[in-house]
Amino acid sequence: MNKISINLNPTIPQLPKTEDKTNINVRYTLISPYVSVHIYWDKKNSELVYEIEEPHLINEEKNLLKILERNLNELINIDVIIDNTPESMIDYLNKTASLLIEELNLKISEDSYRKIFYYLFRDFIGLNEIEPMVKDYFIEDIECNGINTPVYVVHRVYRNMRTNLFYRSIDELSNFVEKLAQRCGKYVSYANPLLDGSLPDGSRVNATYTTDITSRGPTFTIRKFTKIPWTPVQLIGMRTVSPEMLAYFWILLEHKLNVLITGGTASGKTTLLNAIAFFIPPEARVVSIEDTRELNLPRENWLPSVARMSFGAQKIGEVDLFSLLKNSFRQNPDYVIVGEVRGKEAYVLFQGMASGHSSIGTVHADSVDTLIKRLETPPIELSPTLINVLDSVAIMSHAVVNKQQTRKLREVTEIINVDKSGNAVIHTPFLWNPYDDSFYFRREIKAFEKISNRYGTSLENLYKELYIRARLLFEMYRKEIFDFYQTQKIINEYYKNPAAVISAFGLTQ
Repeated sequence: MNKISINLNPTIPQLPKTEDKTNINVRYTLISPYVSVHIYWDKKNSELVYEIEEPHLINEEKNLLKILERNLNELINIDVIIDNTPESMIDYLNKTASLLIEELNLKISEDSYRKIFYYLFRDFIGLNEIEPMVKDYFIEDIECNGINTPVYVVHRVYRNMRTNLFYRSIDELSNFVEKLAQRCGKYVSYANPLLDGSLPDGSRVNATYTTDITSRGPTFTIRKFTKIPWTPVQLIGMRTVSPEMLAYFWILLEHKLNVLITGGTASGKTTLLNAIAFFIPPEARVVSIEDTRELNLPRENWLPSVARMSFGAQKIGEVDLFSLLKNSFRQNPDYVIVGEVRGKEAYVLFQGMASGHSSIGTVHADSVDTLIKRLETPPIELSPTLINVLDSVAIMSHAVVNKQQTRKLREVTEIINVDKSGNAVIHTPFLWNPYDDSFYFRREIKAFEKISNRYGTSLENLYKELYIRARLLFEMYRKEIFDFYQTQKIINEYYKNPAAVISAFGLTQ
């Protein structure tokens, strides 16, 4: 058989947005040239549908596929399949399948083999039926609630959708959860039916194994790791933030102020964290600490650290966030990023802020009051006065705008003072108004006063910078500069030669 070519990174399309979901009818490639997805309005059920379109096999081809799968199970070296590059894995599988076809004297046409090979690739190298969804850049979550119910996805643009994938048997779904556990380096069984782990690409997996735990049978949820996160400019296009908000964070990070991003589950905290990390000065050393790898920073001087789970009942080899964070301050970071603050590591983080290490992180809380209470009470138990080292809090939230689910940076709040009783004096320079879906900001920014006092920069210059950077970001959006690396290049150039960048975009100071 000839060499097989599978493109696992097809061009990411610009998807149309519309207020009327009934007009949505798009199709784009997921695994070229084999698989595409069709997203459209299902009139019968009055909902958006995410329909995977895979190669159609006739009965003869299905039988040939079963023969090859049965024999490949005995020949395939799983370590080779999982641990190598996609190209080498595809080549290995192709050579092994071709050898089998020759030995078994199977008669398969070139066209049939290419279709059959896709399914071999999907089931041996990939994650079976969900592999196309895993490869979809726009998918954030994949959710299976058991047998005889559709798998759902959370799409970056079109949000929650039903798919055309169903698991029809307990055995099939149990086997797949076992496969997920193997890929995570974990083990599930009737005695140990809960799975919490990470796939090799960093995607987070939570699954159950038996009907004792979930009545519809085994379940799984996959929170995908995004290799190419949203850029600040893309968040402007999605109306998640305003250019002025981003320019504000740009100035705060440039001057090493401390920022926490709060919000509920899946409200976009990590997305915003990744986006504002673009504004860290290019020469700065960054250390990040996470439970599960979600951050992706377009910079060279970056040390990413990930916590490690313990092995066995003795909890041998565990490396938690507290240990990583404590160690990180010995690595001379200019900026420390914590993926999610939720335990005793918060004390180390705030001590680091107090000693001059600029810090950014996320925490589950839906308001500043809730945030302060979380920081003061177990398991964190911070002294209220230590919270004063925090300069700014960004509060993310889910919202429904024009009958569509979206994410918004609801408000940006500055911490002025927190007394010993935990009572806080705050200032809110930026606010999203749900009634007209507009962002508003006050002309007084307390963080700028801190910067002025600390660095001797005039308030006039800081506000001038806010306006020019906001206009630059909006101009990048207007010119559709969404590329990950191009965005970072322009921001880095602005640090080195702002006048040249302003001139190149036709702006005036």
